[in-house]
Amino acid sequence: MMDVDKEQERSLPVLLVSRTENRVLSDREVVAEISGLVTTAGMQPVDTVVLRRFDPAPKFGMGTGKAEEIMHVAESCGAEAIVFEFEITPTQQRNWETLTGLTCFDRQEVIIRIFADRAMTREAVLQIELARLKYSLPRLAHTYSALSRQRGGRYGTRGGGETQLELDRRSILKKITRIQGELKEVRKDRSTQRKQRERVSVPSCAIVGYTNAGKSTLLNALTGAAVLAEDKLFATLDPTTRRYDLPSGRKVLLTDTVGFVHDLPHTLIDAFRSTLEEASFATGVLIILDASDSNIQLQYDTSLAVLEEIGARSRPELIVLNKADLLDEHTRARLPVEFPGSVLISARTGEGFDAFAQLLEALVSGSEQDYLLPLDRGDLVARLHREGTVSKVDYRDDGILIRAGTDGRIAALLREYEYHA
Repeated sequence: MMDVDKEQERSLPVLLVSRTENRVLSDREVVAEISGLVTTAGMQPVDTVVLRRFDPAPKFGMGTGKAEEIMHVAESCGAEAIVFEFEITPTQQRNWETLTGLTCFDRQEVIIRIFADRAMTREAVLQIELARLKYSLPRLAHTYSALSRQRGGRYGTRGGGETQLELDRRSILKKITRIQGELKEVRKDRSTQRKQRERVSVPSCAIVGYTNAGKSTLLNALTGAAVLAEDKLFATLDPTTRRYDLPSGRKVLLTDTVGFVHDLPHTLIDAFRSTLEEASFATGVLIILDASDSNIQLQYDTSLAVLEEIGARSRPELIVLNKADLLDEHTRARLPVEFPGSVLISARTGEGFDAFAQLLEALVSGSEQDYLLPLDRGDLVARLHREGTVSKVDYRDDGILIRAGTDGRIAALLREYEYHA
């Protein structure tokens, strides 16, 4: 991966759009997404080329004629880099740079550059470095302007620069091993922190969803946290956990997580697995969707796909339709029908927070169950009041009949006291 002065760099996003009728994104939406990524990475989109018809070929990923046409467009608009929305192989990347004389990126490298800019904590820095090294390993030759940094060997047996490439490859593999070891220690620390939170039996919810959907803004509004909330993609990389007091007085821990994006590179999912796994250990998951986005269904599908990949689909979910203040009346009426059980809110204005709090309480409380507790187990009654949602208490001669909603941990503890009339 090459370091380029971002203040001076301009890019030409080249967008590949599927020719099938079942497109996930329209041309306009694809252009908007890659343009947003490029802008967030500190580059300036100056023009776009949308490929609706082309013949795949190994050298450039398309025919030579189409590649030369793109090169001329880049020259005419003064672009200093070309960004491909689709993935290109290391060989194709070198071929493009040889043809155009410009720096060439694919979408995955742009996202890695954004993450590298935003990483603040030791864990995030390590995760990004791991993703960057794995991505750059097969692209080592791309980092050299010529393969002549070190010559050696007999003529015809080894090309110039081969020794240096081998040394760099070995160095990267050692760095990958070292970083994986350091991340293992970080994950162990995170696991210890998680166990400490579980000991105090406070339910937790992971805030997940598409990037720029308003997750950090919602956490700030609910808890008074000072999490960075910008109108940019991937403003949050590091998980932040804060306590939120429900109207009943019960407490819940809310954890902000890194945003998802359509077709998130697997290297980044793997790198951020320890961050994203907060969702798989949480009592529930809050899926935040940008209700003002015309492609809200894609946001939802992408969120479910990532949750499935990290093993968090079994957690109870609440769909939160954010940015209600930007909606017209028709959309306000339509979205709750399309997403049953969801809640419409505005993290910016506070609209819908009362309904949200009620649904969140139900999410972390679980289903209601009757329990018949011994008369001398007032400690369990107090614990249910503290950790569950108690709706009825009846002191009888044969025990304390109590109806409460509980999460998995306390429900397992009280299973022997379940009462069925």
